[in-house]
Amino acid sequence: MARSRLPPVPESAITGEAVYRDRRRLLKALALAPALTVAGCRGEPPPPVDVPRATAAARSGGFGTDEARTRYEDATSYNNFYEFGSGKADPSRAAKTLVTSPWSVAVGGACAKPGTVPLETLLKGLAPEERVYRMRCVEGWSMVIPWLGVPLADVLRRFEPTSDAKFVAFTTLADPRQMPGIRAPIIDWPYREGLRIDEAMHPLTLLVTGMYGRALPQQNGAPLRLVVPWKYGFKGIKSIVAIEFLRKAPPTSWNDMQPREYGFFANVNPAVDHPRWSQATERRIAGDANRLFADRIPTRPFNGYADQVASLYQGMDLARWY
Repeated sequence: MARSRLPPVPESAITGEAVYRDRRRLLKALALAPALTVAGCRGEPPPPVDVPRATAAARSGGFGTDEARTRYEDATSYNNFYEFGSGKADPSRAAKTLVTSPWSVAVGGACAKPGTVPLETLLKGLAPEERVYRMRCVEGWSMVIPWLGVPLADVLRRFEPTSDAKFVAFTTLADPRQMPGIRAPIIDWPYREGLRIDEAMHPLTLLVTGMYGRALPQQNGAPLRLVVPWKYGFKGIKSIVAIEFLRKAPPTSWNDMQPREYGFFANVNPAVDHPRWSQATERRIAGDANRLFADRIPTRPFNGYADQVASLYQGMDLARWY
């Protein structure tokens, strides 16, 4: 797929959409959840915060669901994070070497206020909120996870993107001393991902610092990751160290490596199969201590978030722009 031929960005995209304001505020200590991961969190995880369930208004806006949540134990032990190995259990075993504090993020490109800022500064004044999102992997399995984070739009606006900012690129840390998987040439390291600016500014797009009322574990992308619930999980880049505003679509790791299998947009689409996995149904990992996978269920367009995001792709051939 030629990135230079991507559909044009709507002119209104630079200003973004109104961010959902009815936030449930958590304990102020979680405002900088990564601070809880000092020295890699080698001990037991902190106890969960008692977070109320999403309100009806939040659910109708896509910010919550009544579906059974995946168990914390499963969501933190069944992961794709190739920087720590290609097996699903590898990250939970190997990621303890990842030191998540101190942490800085470099922001640059088409913006008025570029710079490298500590994570505490990046998130200063932004209260985290819980979003219970479905997560659909292109491999055909899915989870329901209560994330803690802030709208990505709130962070990006602080750097004042210019009218040239049509796309946003993200980069993961690549340190072989902390990440043993990087020693294998599985991917052209560092891992890179990207969004169109209107996708990045959409209210559903979340910059995540925690899950299940706890600080984000290393294997799930600590201390800072992206969650875009209507896209396949590989778009949710982990352990972010750089954000860049660009005029053209950025190169992204899986799309560069296998463009026939991994599109730039990666919107969940049950009508377009991956060459190796059907996308029509999924195996839900959902709250059962006796078995990892529940029965297969139908996959919904945009992972069930069509009411919120389908308008972003009006007029696009989603079989071509997969």
